[in-house]
Amino acid sequence: MDYRLIDVSRIDSLWELQKQYKKEIGEDEPDGAGKDRLAEAIETGRILFFGAFDHEALIGCCSVTVGFSTFNYLPSGVFEDFFILPEYRHRGIARQLVRFARRESGVFTLTVGCADCDLQMYRSLGFSIPLGSLLAFD
Repeated sequence: MDYRLIDVSRIDSLWELQKQYKKEIGEDEPDGAGKDRLAEAIETGRILFFGAFDHEALIGCCSVTVGFSTFNYLPSGVFEDFFILPEYRHRGIARQLVRFARRESGVFTLTVGCADCDLQMYRSLGFSIPLGSLLAFD
């Protein structure tokens, strides 16, 4: 297994994973305009995507959006878009991908917002410090 930063040249493979991820979590399939916006965000560095590759096949991904935290006055990241193809799960790939993404993104802290049903999975991947409740402004 190989772990790499995903650049815009891999947008088609990444987009296929994004569609499978959305379907698995019960969200609507994203449209072509979303793909274009995602490609632009990757190209301009507003979001970093990391991938797990089996030879040249992209089999898993996650993203880190880098910001700055006044908690410790260091770069921080928001972890999202985490998906491993079902046939590759339970092989340690997820743990390696999370570690790779944290190291390569250059962030000191990495946070994830998740559903209650995913808490145990994220804890097993190293997300162990509770930070209260995550709320989103609509």
